[in-house]
Amino acid sequence: MSSKRPEPLDLEKDLPTTAEDVAALRRARERRPLGFVDYLEFLSRLPFPDHRVRRKTHEGHEPFEL
Repeated sequence: MSSKRPEPLDLEKDLPTTAEDVAALRRARERRPLGFVDYLEFLSRLPFPDHRVRRKTHEGHEPFEL
């Protein structure tokens, strides 16, 4: 691993973006950060995850070693 710090990302030349992408990123940078109450209100509008959906397990499969 290199000990040199990477150069800052230049959004105008380092990423394949459109002019609209760059303009949207600049608008987002100019906005004020959300306050705590505004952030909680934003979170309250997000859909709540359904915890009834169970993840698949490896139960029943042969064990393996690395």
